[in-house]
Amino acid sequence: MKESLMTPSASGKQAKKIKVAVAKGDGIGPEIMDATLSILKAAGAAIDPEFIELGEKVYESGHSAGIDRNAWEVIRKNRIILKAPITTPQGKGYKSLNVTLRKTLGLFANVRPVSALDPFIPTPHKNMDVVIIRENEEDLYAGIEHQQTTDVVQCLKLITRPGCERIIRYAFEYARAYDRKKVTCMVKDNIMKLTDGLFHSVFTEIGQEYPEIAQEVQIIDIGSARLAAHPEKYDVIVTSNLYGDIISDIAAEIVGSVGMAGSANIGTEVSMFEAIHGSAPDIAGKQSANPSGLLNAAVMMLAHLGQTEIADKIRNAWLKTLEDGIHTADIYTEGLSTQKVTTSEFAVAVTERLGKQPDNLPVSRMSDGNGHITLPEYERRDVKKTLVGVDVFIDWQGNDPQIIGQALDKVGAYKMKLKMITNRGVKVYPEGLDETFCTDHWRCRFVAGDASIKQAVPDYRPVDFEQVLDLQSKLNAAGFDIIKTENLYEFDGQRGFSLGQGE
Repeated sequence: MKESLMTPSASGKQAKKIKVAVAKGDGIGPEIMDATLSILKAAGAAIDPEFIELGEKVYESGHSAGIDRNAWEVIRKNRIILKAPITTPQGKGYKSLNVTLRKTLGLFANVRPVSALDPFIPTPHKNMDVVIIRENEEDLYAGIEHQQTTDVVQCLKLITRPGCERIIRYAFEYARAYDRKKVTCMVKDNIMKLTDGLFHSVFTEIGQEYPEIAQEVQIIDIGSARLAAHPEKYDVIVTSNLYGDIISDIAAEIVGSVGMAGSANIGTEVSMFEAIHGSAPDIAGKQSANPSGLLNAAVMMLAHLGQTEIADKIRNAWLKTLEDGIHTADIYTEGLSTQKVTTSEFAVAVTERLGKQPDNLPVSRMSDGNGHITLPEYERRDVKKTLVGVDVFIDWQGNDPQIIGQALDKVGAYKMKLKMITNRGVKVYPEGLDETFCTDHWRCRFVAGDASIKQAVPDYRPVDFEQVLDLQSKLNAAGFDIIKTENLYEFDGQRGFSLGQGE
C-alpha cells in the first residue's frame, strides 16, 4: 500500500478548499503572514486558514512547550501547518518549539530549496538552483549521549533502514514530481561503513526504480567543497541529518538569500511550512520586514498540496516584483532598486504581477512534473540473526595495553576468549604499536573460545547468550569496571559490526 504525501489537483484548481492550520507567530510574524495570505487569496489558492496560537504568549501563559492542546488538535486535524517565526523566551529553560513540532509530528524530511536571485541578492553562483532534502529525525541528532569514563564521552549515531528508505524515496519522488533531473546522495561510508554504508546501499537499491533520473553518490567532505565551488552541478541532494544541516547552511551562505528562503518539514501524517529566519522583534510593527521567506514556504505548501500551477503563478509574480526593483528595506540597493516598500506594499506589488513571469530570473515551473508524491509502507525484511561475540567496554586507568590484555586473557569465561582490544577504534592488543595514544576507554572483543587470537582473517562462530552473561560475571568478579556491552551479530551471514582499525 502506498500513502500519498501530496493532494493532486486538476490544472491547479480544486472544488473544495483545504483547511490549513496557520500560526502568525511572534515579532514580525503577524505582518509577514498577513502579507503572504493576501497574495495567496488573490492568486486563488484553494486553502482555508484556521488560525492557532503558538510561541511566546503560549509559553508565558503556562504552557512550557509553547503550544496548547487546542493547537495540537487543529494541526493534527488539518495535517498542514503554515507557520511564521516564533520567539522562545530566553533564560527560562524553555525548549525550542520548532524541534518539538518536528519530532512530535514525525516530520522526517526537511526540504530546503536554494536558488540564485542575482543581482538582487549578489552571488558569484548565478545559475544555482539546488534542493537539499535532509533526514530530519535520526542520526547523531537523536541526541543520545553518555559520559562513560573520566576521559571519554560518546554520542550514538543511529541510522535506520526505514529512515533511509523513507527519505531517499522521498527525494526521488520529489525529483519526479517537480521535474528535477538528478539526485545526489552524500555520505561518509569510506569511514562509517555500516551507518553511512546503509544509507548508500539503500540509495542504490531505490535508485533502480527511477531510471529516468540521473544519480550519483559523493563523499560528504568533497561533496560539500564541490557544492560550495560549483553549485550549478547539483540539482537535488539527499543526505542524513547532520550532513544536511551543514550543507543547507553552506548553500544558503553562498547564494546569500537566507532571509528569502522557505523550508518544508514533511511527515507521513502532517507537514509544516515555514521561513528559515527568526522573528526579528527589533523591527516588529514597523512594516519593514520582507515576507519573501514565508511566501516561498507558502509556495512550497501549495505545491505539496498539488496546486502547482498556483504555486508557479505566485513565485513568478514574486520574481517579477524583484526584477522590477520593488524591494523591502533589507534588499533595497541604490542604483538597482526602483522603489523601497513596506511589507504590505510589497504584497500588493506581487499581487499586481500575478500572471506575469520574470524576464531574466529563471521562471518557476513546478507544474512541469507529475505533481504527486507517494511513499510505500515499510516492510521489515526476514533475516537470520546470529550472535557471534560481544564487545565489552571497560574503564581502566592504566595505559599499557599489554597489562590489561594479559589480565583479560586469564579470565576463565565459559567458552569465550579475548580476540582483541581497541582504544578509540585502533587495535592495541595483541600486537599493537607503542606509539598509539590510549585513553581510559577500552573495547575488548570476545568471541567463541576456540577462535585463534592471532589469525589474520576474523573467524566468528555462533555463541550462546548465556556465554556472554557468564563472561560479564567473570569480568566483574575479576574487578573490571564494565561500562557497557555491544553484542556482535551476523545478519544472513553478513557481519553486523565493524572491525577494529588494524584488525
